[in-house]
Amino acid sequence: MKRLINASVEIKLTAICALAIFIAFIGEFSGLIGHETAIIFYLVAYLSGGFYGFTETLKDLKNYEINIDFLMISAAIGAAFIGQWLEGSILLFLFSLSGALEGFALDKSKKAIHSLMELRPNRALLQLPDGREETVPVEQLQIGHHVVVKPGEYIPIDGNVIEGFTDVDQSAITGESVPVAKEAGSQVFAATLNQQGAITIKVTRRSEDTTLAKIIRLVEEAQRNKARTQRFLDRFEPVYAISIVAFVLVLIFIPLLYFGQEFDSVFYRAMTVLVVASPCALIISTPASIISAIANGARNGILFKGGAHIEQTAYIRTIAFDKTGTLTKGEHLVTDIVPVNHPCAAANDLDQITEESLLSIAAGCEKTSEHHLAVALLKKAHENGVEPITALNMQAVPGKGVYAEWNNRKVAVGNLRLFDGIAKNWPASLADTAKKLQTEGKTVIYIVVDDQPAGVIALADQLRPAAQKTIDELRKLGVEKIVMLTGDNEQVARNIADQLKLDEVYAELLPNQKLEIIERLKSGGQVAMVGDGVNDAPALAASDLGIAMGAAGTDVALETSDIVLMADDLTKLPYLLKLSRKSKKIVWQNITFSLAVIIMLLAGVFIIDLPLTAGVIGHEGSTLLVVLNGLRLLKSGGGGL
Repeated sequence: MKRLINASVEIKLTAICALAIFIAFIGEFSGLIGHETAIIFYLVAYLSGGFYGFTETLKDLKNYEINIDFLMISAAIGAAFIGQWLEGSILLFLFSLSGALEGFALDKSKKAIHSLMELRPNRALLQLPDGREETVPVEQLQIGHHVVVKPGEYIPIDGNVIEGFTDVDQSAITGESVPVAKEAGSQVFAATLNQQGAITIKVTRRSEDTTLAKIIRLVEEAQRNKARTQRFLDRFEPVYAISIVAFVLVLIFIPLLYFGQEFDSVFYRAMTVLVVASPCALIISTPASIISAIANGARNGILFKGGAHIEQTAYIRTIAFDKTGTLTKGEHLVTDIVPVNHPCAAANDLDQITEESLLSIAAGCEKTSEHHLAVALLKKAHENGVEPITALNMQAVPGKGVYAEWNNRKVAVGNLRLFDGIAKNWPASLADTAKKLQTEGKTVIYIVVDDQPAGVIALADQLRPAAQKTIDELRKLGVEKIVMLTGDNEQVARNIADQLKLDEVYAELLPNQKLEIIERLKSGGQVAMVGDGVNDAPALAASDLGIAMGAAGTDVALETSDIVLMADDLTKLPYLLKLSRKSKKIVWQNITFSLAVIIMLLAGVFIIDLPLTAGVIGHEGSTLLVVLNGLRLLKSGGGGL
């Protein structure tokens, strides 16, 4: 049934239909009303129960199409033609009830997403330039405005925290199960709950462009973008309907013209066949499951950009991961601080280089840099309570490091290329340590004071805590090959791949090279690419299934991928596979059940003269069961799959 159903209106019409049938049947059976009066009530039942089906039939016929609604209306009219008003009314009642429940069920899965909009406040507390606060409609907020959010309130708009500290429950957007700490500089999303502290945020998106609004649009598009099985069934429906009409005409005219059978019995059997052969349950079997899966995924931080991608996920056998920001946090941390093991001649006031003094020099030289390694050094100094030195006359050398002056001494921090001709004779023990750290996949920076080696500091991108667990679960789920594609150097890539026991690793790749490898991998089966949605865009587009990782608020990820994981949570990948496979399983359960019911009812018509009433109940009952089975996907969450 493809009609657009207003569930509440159709339920009211269905109730009128049921009441009219009850009055007609009981009244005539008890003798309180005559047959002619009973027919009037049956007509009321026909008009109320068949209203939606009849209007859709007219639309189909205007387009020269015959669909399920035509079969049902034809069967009901046929039943009335041979005096079977009760059976025809029951058929329309159950058909209308089934349609109303179908509409109610599908509306429920859609409302599971649209209910997120209700979490977003309609008004916001705007902080004016003079410090006053004014409550305004969310639609009036502009980029750059400051908004105050108090404890226990839902955040009204996307923005960055500029003042305050709190924990925010953002499960509605990212699917994260625990609140996330927010401080100055942190990003927050509309419709998430501010739990503890008052915060002031700077608006970064207008209300119609928030991450929440994008989620709603994506889900709506996904519901329109049908799965492959559903597209096939939609094409199959009119062909099947025409075939059934032709078969019913044969069932009427052949027995009448060639076997001399009575018209009433022949026509009654033909109308029963028309009912039981209608593929209502078969046609609704896929959308009931797919739309429920889309809603389930969105509630758990997984956005499907179409029902087709749910089916596609179930067939994935190879997964290619980007490294930085996907398998790793994309955030370097200081892992080793190794000072020289003898006094540094130039460091008169340091007596001996220590880990603290080495970190102080490195952090001071990088204090004004925005390089990710500089950020890591400064963060480590802050955590250890180390005050960076005050460096003067700083000079950055791109791709190498920084020169500076401190207490009338020359200091330098950078990679080994910075020190050609400055400190050629590094102590053997320090050189060996640096080489060992590099073989572990770490980035090593060297520190020199007045041309004398002072020590080395190693930094490394950290594996996500869930990376190993996720890889292990993917293998258990039958993923045959797991590979890594990265632009990082070979040694670092090998180290990460060895830790995670990946099947293949490709390093030092440009974006176009990642694309070429994806094309090569596709020759061995269906391939999914998991990346950050920016530099991985070509590979995401070329893969059979592009999955953007940690893309809350990232426009490029939302646009280039097929599926978006809204939180930096790798454990969503196994859940994604489980959800898609369960969806596929339920779709095929529904298809198999629907076909079995049709075959069984048809056999009943020809073998045991199945009455029309029983055929109606069996047909509409199977449709209802199929819808309810598909809705089971709405309740699955977390470990529920």
